[in-house]
Amino acid sequence: MSTQSRTAKTADNSEIDVEFVPVLAVEEVAQGFAALGSEARLEVLMCLVRAGTSGLLVGQIQARTQIPASTLAHHLRFLAQGGLIIQEKQGRSVVNRAAFAHLEMLGDYLLKECCADERCEAPVCCPDEENET
Repeated sequence: MSTQSRTAKTADNSEIDVEFVPVLAVEEVAQGFAALGSEARLEVLMCLVRAGTSGLLVGQIQARTQIPASTLAHHLRFLAQGGLIIQEKQGRSVVNRAAFAHLEMLGDYLLKECCADERCEAPVCCPDEENET
């Protein structure tokens, strides 16, 4: 899971950088997964994931997905509300990027209880444990 950092004060009043792992509320997780409840939105998100941190303009997304402009605007808004993409205004354009840290937290949320009730045999959530057969 990705970490964030912030400044904290110690007992002697000096400042130190502290790393922490943000925790998503159940409502945020549900909203994020609800945003993926459409094939078109999933296609748009995957397009932005493939584009990496540079992101894409709306016209570029439209050219890659062939989704009509008005419908695409709706899907982008829904993905942004779900926290899955970040929209940044640059002049008259809007750059859309996958919210990689948020996507990672959603995946981690699903896997945090992996094998909690039994011995771990799922390498995706327990990669360091030896899986004896």
